[in-house]
Amino acid sequence: MVDRIVLATYGSLGDLYPYLAIARGLKARGYQPIIAAAEKYRSYVAAEEIEFHPLRLEDTWEQDNKFIQMLMDSQREVEYIICYQLMPHLLATYTDLMTAVRRADLLITHPLILPGRIVAEQTQIPWISTVLSAFMSVYDSPGGDRFASRTEAIASPVSEYERCLQWVAKDAEQRQLRSRLRHWSAPLRQLRSSLGLPPGPDPLFEGQHSPDLVLALFSQVFARPQPDWPRQTVVTGFPFYDRPSNQGLSEELREFLDSGPPPIVFTLGSTVVWTAGNFYWSSAIAAHQLGYRSVLMMGPGADSVRPDQLPEGAIAVNYAPHGQIFPRAAAIVHHGGMGTTAEALRSGRRMLVVPHKYDQPENAARVVRLGVARMLPPQQYTAELVANELRQLLFEKQYAQKAAAIGEAIGAENGVETACDAIANLIGQYPSRKPAKYSDSPNDSQITYSP
Repeated sequence: MVDRIVLATYGSLGDLYPYLAIARGLKARGYQPIIAAAEKYRSYVAAEEIEFHPLRLEDTWEQDNKFIQMLMDSQREVEYIICYQLMPHLLATYTDLMTAVRRADLLITHPLILPGRIVAEQTQIPWISTVLSAFMSVYDSPGGDRFASRTEAIASPVSEYERCLQWVAKDAEQRQLRSRLRHWSAPLRQLRSSLGLPPGPDPLFEGQHSPDLVLALFSQVFARPQPDWPRQTVVTGFPFYDRPSNQGLSEELREFLDSGPPPIVFTLGSTVVWTAGNFYWSSAIAAHQLGYRSVLMMGPGADSVRPDQLPEGAIAVNYAPHGQIFPRAAAIVHHGGMGTTAEALRSGRRMLVVPHKYDQPENAARVVRLGVARMLPPQQYTAELVANELRQLLFEKQYAQKAAAIGEAIGAENGVETACDAIANLIGQYPSRKPAKYSDSPNDSQITYSP
């Protein structure tokens, strides 16, 4: 019988692509993967001829520019996502995930699929948790004191959430942080209680990790394993989602790339792009001042930009696959999202990182430490300062040399195959899967929440 494997994810395209890449790898090995995600991603999964199961997840706020900017300014983005997007829909997500795994042999979850542990306990199927960027560690704090100050009272292992939550309470001690944020996970404790399950470990901290296997979906070049990581962690390398070479680049962009020297590529991903401000205009001016062409990956905003509004040698595009555009760049300027950072590292190109939120500041600090990047706070993003930073990146040879070496090292890895090997190994430990017995989903009235 073919093993059915559910991969549940939440977030932006950068959160979909790693799991879609792994699903494609599993399918090639004869498994039957199922992607469980928000309905808006159905077409992406269908294009790979992979089974899709919708999860009711609220994430429609991304295009509300003023709201996003308010959250970023208040440093409460993580609180909003957990308390106001995920927890109010916890019961629906749990119910949908239970349906998705009814005939499944394995569950793999993104860090923000909060009921994953509960579903695994209820169905008694093997469960693999994942992390997309490096764990925070007392032994490895690339951001300096602002990271180390939060590690004094950490109980191993440390979760990805603890790194993210520093933007909410970055000056708090760990014990105070846990106490302050305990109400965030209250609905999960209520759900466990309603199902007759014991409280378990804190689901926003060590409880997010599977006791059997944690897949760290990044390269050891980016972050080497540390003593306080979960012992059951396997570092896979980045699981890149590569598209065929004839897909993704528009004819206009191809002609632009072929018509001159490598440009500087500017991108803010799929979320920060909605609060770009003057990022793209400052970028185009800075590149022009340095005598470089530029590609401005502006999202839907590119549709309203006329060529005569841009400096000579600049082009505005909606989107282009990073794996195809980055290797053709002279340098890359981006926000520091994990997916973008991974592709930039693989391309072997120098980068300027402008981190905004979540794990972006630490990702930026790591690539700066690797010697392949420089970092500029978004508040300081002006044409003059950008030109100064790019001038050093482009004209100091050590950046290009280190970027090329790291690109070669990451290119030699195969994150998808390593992840699939680890998954197959775990499945091999459960040769005879017995039908799960579990109670029906609780009623809505059993879950109450007032953040």
